[in-house]
Amino acid sequence: MIIYDFKCDEGHRFEAVVDSMTSPNPDCKACGSGSRRVPSRVKIGNSASAGTSRDEMPRSWTGISGGHPEAVSHWRKKMESREKLEEKYPELGGDRRPILAHEGIFNGRPLRAGDDIGAAVKDAAQAATSVTGSAHSHAHPATKTKVH
Repeated sequence: MIIYDFKCDEGHRFEAVVDSMTSPNPDCKACGSGSRRVPSRVKIGNSASAGTSRDEMPRSWTGISGGHPEAVSHWRKKMESREKLEEKYPELGGDRRPILAHEGIFNGRPLRAGDDIGAAVKDAAQAATSVTGSAHSHAHPATKTKVH
């Protein structure tokens, strides 16, 4: 037994079960006219969306339309939904530790609560030195300056 999609001469669409692929097409259930097989609709299932990420959610008073009740309610529902999802799938939450420093040598590599401060400073300083060193390496040999 096979399920096929059919369309009659009058334009009615329906599904029917036939014994085999060589079985004759059934008559339309709505009007009784002859029918022909049509390609089945593509059904995409089991797709999931993580929804709005924390980075995409508003972080200011103007982001929630100055506190408009409908906007606040909308974003609250989005946040609650996201929190439930992150409880179930913690990997979606990302690193939520507070950022302690993000400027200077920590630009692009923020220092977060719980990081080893000594190692973070050393890594950031080395990265800053390598960037500074590569910037000077493209200069004319006579104008190169020594980085201490």
